[in-house]
Amino acid sequence: MRLPLALITNASLRNSSFRIRHWIHNGVTKTSVLSSRNICSKAERKWIKPVGFDTGVKTYNSLTKQKEPLVLAQEKIATWYSCGPTVYDHAHLGHACSYVRFDILQRILSRLFEINVIHVMVITDIDDKIIQRSLEQNISPTVLARMYEEEFKRDMQALQVLPPAVYMRVTDNIPQIVAFIERIIGNGHAYVTSQGSVYFDTQSIGNRYGKLVNLGGIDGEVEARDKRDPRDFALWKASKPHEPYWKSPWGQGRPGWHIECSTIASSVFGSQLDIHSGGIDLAFPHHENEIAQSEAYHQCEQWGNYFLHSGHLHLKGSVEKMSKSLKNFITIKDFLESYTANEFRLFCLLTRYRSAIDYSDASMNEAQSTLSTISAFCHNAQAYMQGHLQCQPIEEGILWERLSATQSIVRKALADDFDTPKAVDTIMSLIHHGNCQLQPATKVVGPRSPAVFGAILSYVREIMAVFGVDLLDRKEVHDSSGVLNNVVEELVHFRSEVRKLALSVEYQAPQDLQTGSEIQKRHPQLDRVPLLKACDALRNNLAPLGVHIKDRGTNSTWEIRREETRKN
Repeated sequence: MRLPLALITNASLRNSSFRIRHWIHNGVTKTSVLSSRNICSKAERKWIKPVGFDTGVKTYNSLTKQKEPLVLAQEKIATWYSCGPTVYDHAHLGHACSYVRFDILQRILSRLFEINVIHVMVITDIDDKIIQRSLEQNISPTVLARMYEEEFKRDMQALQVLPPAVYMRVTDNIPQIVAFIERIIGNGHAYVTSQGSVYFDTQSIGNRYGKLVNLGGIDGEVEARDKRDPRDFALWKASKPHEPYWKSPWGQGRPGWHIECSTIASSVFGSQLDIHSGGIDLAFPHHENEIAQSEAYHQCEQWGNYFLHSGHLHLKGSVEKMSKSLKNFITIKDFLESYTANEFRLFCLLTRYRSAIDYSDASMNEAQSTLSTISAFCHNAQAYMQGHLQCQPIEEGILWERLSATQSIVRKALADDFDTPKAVDTIMSLIHHGNCQLQPATKVVGPRSPAVFGAILSYVREIMAVFGVDLLDRKEVHDSSGVLNNVVEELVHFRSEVRKLALSVEYQAPQDLQTGSEIQKRHPQLDRVPLLKACDALRNNLAPLGVHIKDRGTNSTWEIRREETRKN
């Protein structure tokens, strides 16, 4: 396509900062205007530390391959863009791992470091895969995309992932995408082919292409006949028969994959973005191409300041990531039939967000065990505070010191690239020392110390809530309208009264044969032994159903472990 003369006749374009570029393509001489500021040397690929508000957090930045201070453009506000799903199939556990991990990071920033995270996510609802699947199922691409979009949102809700401030669909932003491409062409960084497709010209930005990967790999797009350089990638794809299309200055077609994210992120956040996140497999070519497009559009040196990437999820023993193309995936719905959202979140917390993670029965058992230990401690600490659990005098000073140290270490760990494994390990150490002093005793002498356990209990619940782990099971209690809890409360109370009666004793005073004095002996009344056995049987029978009763002398406490009731 020949550029309009208006683009090259303006006097401001004739100064030394611009040059005219000519080339011959398919026998036609073509002209574009290029700014010499955009033909960059290798040195211009260097990351520029942002100016603004230092959060006190350091995070690993894929642009520099090292930890960098997280500096935001605006105080206490983080603009965050993430690549959402391509909605042509069920979301699987590999997707869940990435979304849950970044949900944890956003929760840490907002709830621990008081950063207002403004999160935008794109839903890719037009794509080669969507079109192919819709043809296979003989339904429209729009209907197919809507079905899987709603399923994805339900899956995220089930995993307790906070929704973004807004979901943005590609098909709702076609006019903005067309305008975005027009400006890139006008800035001299894209060209139109004879087929009506538009490609980004990677040569036009010189060594700036490769900020994430430091090389110009081949995109591997099928439509390569009209590309000048193997690295060039499609901004607009000319329509094919039986495919959805939209009108554009270059003819009927649809957006390329990468342009949607650049356009939508820019439409919300403008020319500067604090944080961009996604799975490590998106770093190249997707994020690399986003950077190239966005900086070509905005004519800026650095569009996204921090790129965060999560590691792959692998099935244990496999070097390949979990993916639909490899057919080695587990859907989120199937997973949640065996495990809970809290357990999966613990599974994610036990590794660094940017590390690869192995999924197996053993790794899930570790997550379950960790969650069970935390829940049991919370239950026992409550019982101690209520006077239902009798213990020897507590070394209160030591526990206060450990609580203070734990709070400090956890905060420092999370400020160091969100080191959740270290944070969880520190919390478990605090729980261990608390459990060591919560040993039941039959005879208690000395004062009680409920306040320190109240403080520890509050902190454990609070920090786990920061991670998105709901120890109070608020959602489940709400779903059951509290009826089950009230029924169990009455049942346990009745059982406790029966146990007290069964455990009451009668005193017999036989004489000592040698001294003739009376010997005081305690005997349970024989006619009440069956009641005691019945109480034990009820406790044992309720445990597999998720109701756990703990007898503490003549008193009893209880808890419902809802994951067990669901599994059974």
